[in-house]
Amino acid sequence: MYASAGDRIIMCAQQVDGDDRTGVILSVQHPDGRPPYWIRWDQDGRESLSYPPADAFFLRRPQ
Repeated sequence: MYASAGDRIIMCAQQVDGDDRTGVILSVQHPDGRPPYWIRWDQDGRESLSYPPADAFFLRRPQ
């Protein structure tokens, strides 16, 4: 899993009644784009450092 700043991330709910989490990647910690990522979450505007689970996926920012 590799990402760049500006990509969007979608993390699927881990529970049946849970909500998916979406956000924008603000920065990556490694030059090759591997986790962790600094993410601003759409749901509440908070920012956090995250190691996304294997079922997360990215929407690449336009080049």
